[in-house]
Amino acid sequence: MSDPAKSIRIGTMISASAGQAAERIAEIADQGFESFEPFFWQTTNGQDIAELGKRCKEAIGDRDITISTIGMFGNPLEDQEMDRQTLQGWKDCIDNAHHFGATCVAGFTGRIRNKPLTESLPQYRKVWTELAQRAADKGVRIAFENCAMDGNWQTGDWNIAHNPDAWELMFNETPEDNIGLEWEPCHQMVYLIDPLPQIRKWAHKIFHVHGKDATIRWDVIREHGIFGKHSFVFMRTPGFGDSNWTDIISELRLAGWSGSIDIEGWHDPVYRDALEMTGQLYALKHLQNARGGSYADV
Repeated sequence: MSDPAKSIRIGTMISASAGQAAERIAEIADQGFESFEPFFWQTTNGQDIAELGKRCKEAIGDRDITISTIGMFGNPLEDQEMDRQTLQGWKDCIDNAHHFGATCVAGFTGRIRNKPLTESLPQYRKVWTELAQRAADKGVRIAFENCAMDGNWQTGDWNIAHNPDAWELMFNETPEDNIGLEWEPCHQMVYLIDPLPQIRKWAHKIFHVHGKDATIRWDVIREHGIFGKHSFVFMRTPGFGDSNWTDIISELRLAGWSGSIDIEGWHDPVYRDALEMTGQLYALKHLQNARGGSYADV
């Protein structure tokens, strides 16, 4: 029988920009990951996305591993050369998602650079209404990651989907059912937002989850505040930060959510470089335990 525990799968992200995604999947496919999210940074570098998808599936072979989501991260709202490549990358990922077996493409909304967030809304509506229709025709959902990329309400680059007040504005502009969120607790915690209540309100719009956590140094905040020279928060690999993933996954299950939680590595200040995969494999087990472990059919 199917495994109800894996209605929520635990996997990891795989960089696809350099053309080595399939090889990396093959390298770590036996480590216990249950899903992968291949992702591109700003550009696909002219890769044949259909062929890449087929190679990624071949690398998985007959293992019980899925690719539900592929990522395309950049700023598709402006008109610099790299922005145009990002927009084309979104189109190519949407058109070829089925070659990966994926039903979701995720990334940033983009932003009108260095302007207040609300000034991006007209261009957001123009670009994403068209892309949402393109995706709907392919049976694909679009998910926006909730990362501010060092921006805020007044200024920034890359993304406007980093704040729940912005989500309200965005989903009013694009009410399409196939536009939602690629959510993670970390990006809320770095702005001292409690992530748990968001799940109860926004679970219906959460299409994909990133496994990334944060450690908040409240002693630093009390002594130095959040604008001083001392770092008050660090992004962490799950299992090393402050989030209660048992509560997060319980709230997702209570909301009827199913899908993949893919670990986003390369941010932890301790478990990085030579310890990167050590940290990711610990996170894999931590998140599997938080979802209840293996299904018991007794």
